Amino acid sequence: QVQLVESGGGLVQPGGSLRLSCVISGAIIGVNAMGWYRQAPGKERELVAFGTTDGYTHYADAAKGRFTVSGNNAKNTVALQMSSLTPEDTAVYYCNAGSDVRGTYYPVYWGQGTQVTVTG
Repeated sequence: QVQLVESGGGLVQPGGSLRLSCVISGAIIGVNAMGWYRQAPGKERELVAFGTTDGYTHYADAAKGRFTVSGNNAKNTVALQMSSLTPEDTAVYYCNAGSDVRGTYYPVYWGQGTQVTVTG
């Protein structure tokens, strides 16, 4: 059974930083990418960033320059370092794993999500 467990969410002030971590366990198949989605209240779930096992990374426009995705293939972990946070970053953040096909990410496995709240 595949499990993705996130940690590191919480409450942070605007302009602050937060690091999310995710550990993936179980027999994952056909995975060459890991990343993060988020879902804000009343909005659709959206891609934040993903990285592939060969080092390619992709960021949503809202994340560029502020967030960094990093992974450890050997440990099956993925992290999201977030800085310069704004209230618009408030959301539930989901770790996921899947496949990258020509630059498009198809997540297959999902975590339960971790809440990030940015408020002053």
